[in-house]
Amino acid sequence: MKIGELAKRSGLSAHTIRYYERIGLLPYADRDPSSQRDYDASILVWIAFLARLKTTGMPIREMLRYAALRERGVDTQAERRELLEQHRERVRAHAAELTASLLVLDAKIAGYSGAKQGTKDHDAALPERRRKSAGARPAGAR
Repeated sequence: MKIGELAKRSGLSAHTIRYYERIGLLPYADRDPSSQRDYDASILVWIAFLARLKTTGMPIREMLRYAALRERGVDTQAERRELLEQHRERVRAHAAELTASLLVLDAKIAGYSGAKQGTKDHDAALPERRRKSAGARPAGAR
């Protein structure tokens, strides 16, 4: 398939596909007789996996490390598993932080929806913020 079709089917732009190819995240495509890139449909599975890694916050340098290990073959399975296990722990920690934040948001929203006293109590417990007069700031802070 040509790069335009791959872009359409993968959700990546042609520019991103070329970039990923250039940095080593995607293998170089075969070329057809007119020298246009010609991708095998199996690349879509790899691109979908890369999208999951990106969605979960894996940095490109780690994605590149994983891709390089993958390229070296089955002898690197233990290293790839370790890399993914470490990333999974970071994802779980981030998911826990997001869950805790959602609970706070849900409680705040519920307070606005009907349990107004709970919201008033929470808001009253927050320290008051006072604006300092312009003259109170140190000269270097401007």
